[in-house]
Amino acid sequence: MYKKRAYRKGTNAMSRNDENNYTLRPLTIDDAEEYNALLRYAFQVTEQELAETGWKDDEITQSKFPVLQRADVLGCFNGNDLIAQFAVYPLDMNIYGVKYSVGFVTSVCTYPEYTGHGIMKRLMIQSLIRMRDAHKSFALLYPYSIPLYRGLGWEIISNKMTYTIKDTQIPRKLNEPGYVRRVSWDDKEFKELHTKFAEKTHGCLYRNNLAWEEYWRWDEDDTSVAIYYSKDDVPYGYMVYMISSDVMHVKEMIYLNREAQLGLWEFIHAHDSMIDEVRGNNYYSEPIAFELDDSDIKETIRPYTMGRIIDIRQFFAKYACDPDEPSVCIRFYIEDDLLAWNNGYFTYLFDNGRCIETEQQPDYEVSMSIGTLTTLMLGYKTAEKLHVMDKIQASDEAVEHLDDILFHRIPYVSDYI
Repeated sequence: MYKKRAYRKGTNAMSRNDENNYTLRPLTIDDAEEYNALLRYAFQVTEQELAETGWKDDEITQSKFPVLQRADVLGCFNGNDLIAQFAVYPLDMNIYGVKYSVGFVTSVCTYPEYTGHGIMKRLMIQSLIRMRDAHKSFALLYPYSIPLYRGLGWEIISNKMTYTIKDTQIPRKLNEPGYVRRVSWDDKEFKELHTKFAEKTHGCLYRNNLAWEEYWRWDEDDTSVAIYYSKDDVPYGYMVYMISSDVMHVKEMIYLNREAQLGLWEFIHAHDSMIDEVRGNNYYSEPIAFELDDSDIKETIRPYTMGRIIDIRQFFAKYACDPDEPSVCIRFYIEDDLLAWNNGYFTYLFDNGRCIETEQQPDYEVSMSIGTLTTLMLGYKTAEKLHVMDKIQASDEAVEHLDDILFHRIPYVSDYI
């Protein structure tokens, strides 16, 4: 039904495919049907796939109401027909201990007959302007094309690691003092654990109600949540998992201390008679193979999220640098082909953990693109590494000082969609 409607609209629009007819406006719940039709067409969600996850067409449409009510969704129309859309979820993110209001970009799609007309670039610019006006200085997304987004000033900020472990390789005989209890999806302690984890983890997204709804949207009914409690009944970690066809799929595992980490693996080992292997995701910066007695496991690593500094001044105003390093003044020359306000010189005094814009003469000067600045400030790559790659133009001494004042940790970015 949706594919036929989408095709018919696209065909009618092609006969009057005049860019002068294109208009941009925010979507409302009145646009839910067209919004859903475009998503279904662009991502080729079939009736069989919906049936297998228990969804019906009217349920899918209604599930998008909260998105259109609480997210900022821009649409491009050709006359009265929706032809492209760009959604931004409002979220908070931990960036080196500071809570930033950020925009998470999703549902980016265009009907194929309208590609190559610069529509998505227009939608992106307008969305970034709206984010800046709402004092969101940073945005992130899951890229479908890294080269495309790099050309628009985005850069990789985190990796996703996956692993496959045979049942014989699961850690055993851990005997942690606490216990594990399975809980419901809406368990209060489960959600509070994620908030506590976000508060102490650089790069982690806080989950609001909209994010939690999206987190569960396509999960099957037999997905389970297990919480690890200390012997004093305090929750310190959880895992979200599903067992299917003799495989335990670990969607997410987080922990606040080592005891909870080992206790959750002890819980996994308790399933060894039911499973042949464990497949999971690890968002931490270190592979897990070294921790296993039998480290001959399969691990993969791939780029996961891309980010973009929307407004340099807003971003630096909250940024936390190393308070233990001596003060240093650095002038940045930044190139941003998409957002003119980020083009030019920015001089900052890094002092006592703060970044203070100043007019004083700099100690050092550095030059880079907005994408390079983004990956540097998020800690995905060091200044030294970026300098070697010719991504930063500066003296060796300037690069050394940059690395001294900035923290460097590959961030965890939670998979909430």
